[in-house]
Amino acid sequence: MAVLFTILKIAVVIVLVSSLAEALALSLLRGWSNYDWKAAGVSVVDFLVREYPLRWLVPMAFWLHGLDWVYQHRLWTLPMDNWTGWAACFLGQEFCYYWYHRAAHRVRWFWCTHAVHHSPNDLNLSAAYRFGWTGKLTGTLLFFSLAPLLGMPPRIVLMLLSLNLLYQFWIHATWIPRLGPLEWFLNTPSAHRVHHASNLEYLDGNYGGVLIIFDRLFGTYIPERKEVPCRYGLVHPMRTYNLLTIEFSQWRGLWQDLKTARSARDVFGYLFRPPGWRPDGNGETTEDLRRRAALTEGFLPSTSSGPGERAVASS
Repeated sequence: MAVLFTILKIAVVIVLVSSLAEALALSLLRGWSNYDWKAAGVSVVDFLVREYPLRWLVPMAFWLHGLDWVYQHRLWTLPMDNWTGWAACFLGQEFCYYWYHRAAHRVRWFWCTHAVHHSPNDLNLSAAYRFGWTGKLTGTLLFFSLAPLLGMPPRIVLMLLSLNLLYQFWIHATWIPRLGPLEWFLNTPSAHRVHHASNLEYLDGNYGGVLIIFDRLFGTYIPERKEVPCRYGLVHPMRTYNLLTIEFSQWRGLWQDLKTARSARDVFGYLFRPPGWRPDGNGETTEDLRRRAALTEGFLPSTSSGPGERAVASS
């Protein structure tokens, strides 16, 4: 683990330097006014606050103890002195990440944090490390509790999760083309551009980390289409650079909705249904928006994704 921490410290420097290099290159190629330096600055501050003061205030050890407890009651033990054990841990972590990420879009409680990552209106490498500050408080690591139950050591799972997130840094680039056969099993820049797009055709897709195979298995894979350029950001775009607004606007909106709840059903729906859900059925989930588009514009999403309900986030 000490080696991992050293690698991650070096990776932090590489990530920040690489995003700065991309920003300079894109500014020179496309013009300085065409690169959103303010948004990049917001992402850097989000990252620094999350990685330093918040890491101290909300240590990972709290959740790690819980995963250790699950591991003590594991159903079996994987052979970590053999490559098969490591392969199982990798696939197990990817499986857990897929369902966490899917829930982060389809369950409002988790979306309130994850929406911060989707708030930039341009996709570039600086957007990769804008994650939001409340993730550890919402219980996202519960999605990874299945792994230690099946015999995967928690520290190995969290190490692989860290490498998973590090892998995803480069796929936030818009200038890398489709990668041929790799698109079938890896999460690529093309697949991730679709994930970050707010076009109605692209909502609710491509939740994978390193691999895209679980999206293909569970019907949430959506290919990038040349005739449908990606429009990035939230469906209702975030127009402010106020960091506190970006971090907490979703939570404020949730609180406002909870105050209007008239029943336990309403409370449950506002907390755990997709963002945009309304008790009367006239909300702004992906299904709601596609249904209205089909009625008014004859819209039919020509994707291979399933019935996802990616939330519409309000600004």
